Amino acid sequence: MNIRFILNPKSGHNRRRPWLAGKIDKFMLKHKLNADLRLTEAPAHATSLAREAIALGADRVVAVGGDGTLNEVARALVHTGTTLGLVPCGSGNGLALHLGLPLDLDKALALSAAQEGRADLIDSGEANGHFFFNVMGLGLDAEVSRRFNQLQKRGFIAYARTAWEALQEHRAERVSFYADNNAQNPTEREICLLSIANSDQYGNNARIAPGARVNDGALDLVAVHRVSLQGAAAVSARLFLGTINASPHVSVLRGSSFSIKRQQEGIIHTDGEHHQTSRQIEVRVHPGSLRIWRRG
Repeated sequence: MNIRFILNPKSGHNRRRPWLAGKIDKFMLKHKLNADLRLTEAPAHATSLAREAIALGADRVVAVGGDGTLNEVARALVHTGTTLGLVPCGSGNGLALHLGLPLDLDKALALSAAQEGRADLIDSGEANGHFFFNVMGLGLDAEVSRRFNQLQKRGFIAYARTAWEALQEHRAERVSFYADNNAQNPTEREICLLSIANSDQYGNNARIAPGARVNDGALDLVAVHRVSLQGAAAVSARLFLGTINASPHVSVLRGSSFSIKRQQEGIIHTDGEHHQTSRQIEVRVHPGSLRIWRRG
């Protein structure tokens, strides 16, 4: 089996692990793997490295980083026979937590290179041409992602502080949205944020879409309505209790596609990476489009 490890040295915990590349080199030598290691040097570099690996005949490409690194690698593997492996090293690790993958570095490396077992097929999402595998969104969570990505020091505390600061400055926006082909009956709301989830959580066990599954051929839309700061605190608590879908301040839809219209163009995020895009946002699922190694 031919494996390529792709390490993002600036991802989450990796910023504090200058020794990680050396550890992976030793791991490959110890287990006599037919493998190589490449380090990313710029945004989207992981995608290029993954495509190169596929062209060279890699059976498995392992993303060593957070959800952003996973996204860059995985979007090169969608609709291919190459399997994604994951060594989660991010600040949230939403998809890894949803899939029950080990967060311990040694266990994650061992699983990523396991010879026996099988890969599972999971769904992918696409929003205005941008793939996502965990969660995409607009409104407050897109703004939080934009600010968070500018920080030198990351982690849960930094994320929570960034979210609180953004919330105090954020203005609600009016959007309309509908699922599948229900264009004649759209929902219109003043929203704080709108997320469309493939897995059930952002990361750190903050469950934005309780009950969502990555292999059900559907995506879950969760729109948090305009609320006061006190109401926002209550909704935030529900994130970690896994009950946000029961809040009176939340609208929930499930479908294979969504159309969203807002009043002006702006940013969205896909797995924590932000993009400028149009007023109209078209989101769809690609069922069973990605092979991911999770059972060694």
